[in-house]
Amino acid sequence: MEIRKNEEYIVDIIDNGFEGEGIAKIDNFTIFIKGAIKGEKVKILILKVNSSYAFAKILEIINPSEYRCEEDCSSYKRCGGCDLRHIKYEKTLEIKRNMVQSLVNKTLINKVKVKDTIGMEEPFNYRNKAQYPIGLNKEREPIFGVYANRTHDIINTNNCKIQTKISEEIAQYIITFIKENNIQVYNEKNNTGVFRHIIVKVGMATKQIMCILVVNEENVKKEKELIQGLKEKFSEIKTIVKNINNKNTNVILGNKNIILYGDGYIEDKLGGYTFKISPMSFYQINPIQTEKLYNLAIKRAELTGNETILDLYCGIGTIGIFASKHVGRVYGIEIIPQAIKDAKENAEINNIKNAEFMVGDVEIALSKLIQERRIVPEVVFVDPPRKGLDNTTMQNLLKAEPQKIIYISCNPATLLRDLKIFEEKYEIKDITPLDMFPWTKHVECCSVLYLKDSIQ
Repeated sequence: MEIRKNEEYIVDIIDNGFEGEGIAKIDNFTIFIKGAIKGEKVKILILKVNSSYAFAKILEIINPSEYRCEEDCSSYKRCGGCDLRHIKYEKTLEIKRNMVQSLVNKTLINKVKVKDTIGMEEPFNYRNKAQYPIGLNKEREPIFGVYANRTHDIINTNNCKIQTKISEEIAQYIITFIKENNIQVYNEKNNTGVFRHIIVKVGMATKQIMCILVVNEENVKKEKELIQGLKEKFSEIKTIVKNINNKNTNVILGNKNIILYGDGYIEDKLGGYTFKISPMSFYQINPIQTEKLYNLAIKRAELTGNETILDLYCGIGTIGIFASKHVGRVYGIEIIPQAIKDAKENAEINNIKNAEFMVGDVEIALSKLIQERRIVPEVVFVDPPRKGLDNTTMQNLLKAEPQKIIYISCNPATLLRDLKIFEEKYEIKDITPLDMFPWTKHVECCSVLYLKDSIQ
């Protein structure tokens, strides 16, 4: 049967894919259907046909899954923030585990059984950072919100289920001030206007708040009045920062920060440690799950108290500081200078004496650490960006032969690609998914690798 665009079909959903989409087959031809759940029978409309697969949308759910739930967000179908809001939470954890297992089965020689996904008890309002683009609606009025999926059209959000409520309240105050004072918002087509983004960072444990105003030019109309109003309205705001980004780019933050109020940073607590967070530094979005992840990583490393460990892509030093009391020495590497400045201060704040943090590209700095300084790590923690590890870093680790590698990843596809290379010398002991971003297609993984020659 030839599958044609704009044709309707009735299909059975046989699986869910890597982005949570439903999968059906027509004469062994694969159809991907957003919003469908394994086990359902649905009527679909074909939207696009490629040589070996097609995309479709649901016209009618004939037999709904027992795991389908009522959507609780008015923006859900247009917003790209959540992918799985139509599925009961426990089922989303199973889907994520199965997705990782599928990649294992396709990639690794050792078909390790992926453990159950570690979920949240209360998977709502968990994000400690909100990034709101600012634009104009159809009536040419300033709005904030999120970009509609695969576009730069801004959806005005209301009562988002994954952001903190105070982030929305702060953004709403700022947008009202912009309207009342007739301040121009950014136009990305011609790179004019003032306000581009509102970023709110919240210390979930400390309740401290940082507000970042991303603007296209340094002079902002009635800036002092806005700052005073924010201070009076929201006592939790500890600092306000103006970030200058005058480039025509999709990158949210520019390189210049001006502190308008406070010290330019906030603090949060994680696992009994205090962490300083600045505008440019990376800090995990979901601190409740981050604490679970780091405790799991340290537990699975089975540290004895004397090891030298490396913390690669260390950010503001969170993993290294978490592990410091369990080891002899910690060396952390991160390419962002501000993050390393924060990591050093975080070590000082928490009275950590056995950790050293250094600025550098991991690809280059790791080689220097091993070859020039003769550092011999027994355990290496890696937590790279979504693109995974570069080949030079992997080859350096394979030559150094640490007894254990704890690989934390936010992208299962690049994780499994890299584990396939490590599998030559290392046994993949286990892979545990963790739900860092509930209701989305994303899944974090903690993988434990043991050097084959060191296994008793």
